[in-house]
Amino acid sequence: MFRPVALLVALAAALLIVPSAVAVRVHVRVEGKTRTIFGAVDPIVDVTSPSANAQPENALDALETASTLGEFFYHVTQTGFGPYIDQVGRFPAAGQTGWVFKVNGASPPVGADQVKLNAGDSILWYWAQFGVAGGPKTLALRRSGRCYTAQTQDDAGKTTPANGATLRVGSRRGVAMSRGRACIGAHRGLLVRATLDGAVRSNALP
Repeated sequence: MFRPVALLVALAAALLIVPSAVAVRVHVRVEGKTRTIFGAVDPIVDVTSPSANAQPENALDALETASTLGEFFYHVTQTGFGPYIDQVGRFPAAGQTGWVFKVNGASPPVGADQVKLNAGDSILWYWAQFGVAGGPKTLALRRSGRCYTAQTQDDAGKTTPANGATLRVGSRRGVAMSRGRACIGAHRGLLVRATLDGAVRSNALP
């Protein structure tokens, strides 16, 4: 005989045993060696942890979500220090190059699987070539009206004007930025971003 009350009790018990996954909404961008792989405009995506024990969403989960949405390949190697991303897209880590990440403009001192995400965070994964001075700085672009300001960010997230940067409007010829600032005319439908030799390209803005 059908017993709806018993069924409801069983469903309630199941929900208590298996926690439901709750997504955290964050910005994600992946910059490759020669082009943007995912999220030029820093889109907001819903990140959930694929872990069966529902661990808090982390920076590695953000890459997994971007990979699913953007349909690009990445590979994880398990090391004594935790999971290590040794390839994204066509470029594997080798020698003095590799894949690293920042959260809110700074490089965390722990692995990607240990960085708990909060709503509104910005996660940037990027290809880096390391030298004596460490890895490359990243560029952050902001807009005020028709004027754009570009700043470089070091591993600690410290910002400085992106001296010598170029503002690129779609496929048009670049505009030299003075102390990291430039104003341009109408450019409806075209995305704008900043580039600087030795730095990771910026986010794109309309």
